[in-house]
Amino acid sequence: MATREVRIMGDEILTKQCKPVTKMTLRTKILIEDMLDTMYEKCGVGLAAPQVGVLKQIVVIDVGEGPIVLINPEIIEASGEQTGEEGCLSLPGKWGIVTRPNYVKVRALNENMEEFEIEGEGLLARAFCHEIDHLSGRMYVTKVEDGIHDVKEEEDEE
Repeated sequence: MATREVRIMGDEILTKQCKPVTKMTLRTKILIEDMLDTMYEKCGVGLAAPQVGVLKQIVVIDVGEGPIVLINPEIIEASGEQTGEEGCLSLPGKWGIVTRPNYVKVRALNENMEEFEIEGEGLLARAFCHEIDHLSGRMYVTKVEDGIHDVKEEEDEE
């Protein structure tokens, strides 16, 4: 398919509430494929539709276990706590420390518009929370505990 331009923090679309998807159309299928292509091209672990300029409740995630597509996702259970580094394709080259639940259960629709539930721990739980926040116009920077930092290139230690 194709990669799309990722909207950068400051773009008004990233602050807007997304609309639920009511039916699967060819246009929506193409959007999902483009979102996956864009996420992989940018080396991200997740991408939400508003990040590519579309106000629909669609999220794609891949934390290394294969792609997950969530349509109209909602967090129905969360527990535990994890604190760690978080970044965002809409704020490239930056990161911050964020506390999120360590376990999350999400109810969503798949690409066939069938309801399912999925659970995640650790990085997957963090990705669910981060991307679902985007659908309500929230970015991780509002949750950062120690400010936003520049990503530094790893230096070889000898």
